[in-house]
Amino acid sequence: MNTSPAIPPSERLAGFAALLREHGLTVGVAEQHAMLQAALYFGPLHERPLQAAWRAIACHSQREWQLWADVYERFWHPEKLRGGVKVSGQTRPSRSLRQSVQALHDQMDASQQPANQPGQRAAPQTAGDMASNHPEESDAGTPRAQGGASRTEALHQRDGQMWMPQELSALQSLARQITAKLQPRATRRWRVAPRGQRLDLRQTLRRSVCWGGELLQPAWQVKRVEPPRLFILADVSRSMESHAALFLRVARAFALEADARVFVFHTRLAEVTPYMQRDTPAIQEKVNAVTAGFGGGTRIAASLQDFVRHHARAQLNRGARVWVFSDGFDSDGPELLSAALQEVRARGARITWFHPTRQVPSAGALQRSRAMIDRFVPLASLADLAAARHVLH
Repeated sequence: MNTSPAIPPSERLAGFAALLREHGLTVGVAEQHAMLQAALYFGPLHERPLQAAWRAIACHSQREWQLWADVYERFWHPEKLRGGVKVSGQTRPSRSLRQSVQALHDQMDASQQPANQPGQRAAPQTAGDMASNHPEESDAGTPRAQGGASRTEALHQRDGQMWMPQELSALQSLARQITAKLQPRATRRWRVAPRGQRLDLRQTLRRSVCWGGELLQPAWQVKRVEPPRLFILADVSRSMESHAALFLRVARAFALEADARVFVFHTRLAEVTPYMQRDTPAIQEKVNAVTAGFGGGTRIAASLQDFVRHHARAQLNRGARVWVFSDGFDSDGPELLSAALQEVRARGARITWFHPTRQVPSAGALQRSRAMIDRFVPLASLADLAAARHVLH
């Protein structure tokens, strides 16, 4: 553990506790006192058991447990972080944002297109599939300043997209409240319960063995109730680039609270659920690539058809929720969006359309499809989500 003799251990621990609070962990006076007692018990030379004890004290959820390792290394071992300063003062090489976008494009193409046969040329990319070409990001060979940060920062550290810890906590709390209001659906299966609708004869006979065959402990069954499946489709085309950070923050909160599956689309669709459920610098780098904007066009109808027919074909059923984050401007034909939404409704799913404007977008394709959409919700800030939590059920 990296300790400094000039700084008392209690002050170092207080700084570490402050960093944990900045990342959303609930570390108060009681937790900090318990961590200090653990440090006095194990001593600085036994770092592994001390870290395990601190982790058990500070972490109260699965998300905090997964976030712990990165925060711990950032505070106590900053020399191990990617992009940290070496002895010479130079930073370690890091991919530019443009390279991250292209790498994510390659991964999407490899996962969605069949492997090329020997001697067959790969299909060329269209103009709408090319990454955004910002002048400040094109000079990847420009040397970085010594001791500076890398071009590709974590999502919560990017300029113009800063989120305070209290805002992240508020977003997670809103996601938890909305998830609790989602109406569960009854399935055809039954589960054992102390009181129920019908007698579980098999379980009752098993319980009677210890009573000499007397039916003194009847077992009852009730309908098994499951929460509805939640699917989030976020528009990350160039026209929505300024709203992509908020959309993905909201999507990530529901991926953690409601186990939602998250997709992004522009001219094609890709699932990013694994990126939403982890919080490491490498994963956040790829999420930043998503927020940078993939293409110039938006094919909402084609992306919805791909979603229904391939990605969610086995899970999209009655009671499922499909949330679309988009302004509704589609480069496909206006009649195609209505047909795609009809396929979603035919599976029994309910569609909610989140738009970044005060009024419902005036896109022709969206106006023709209003009958297929259960609810329109404005979403341009965290306050909009808080105002809509009573109608999302």
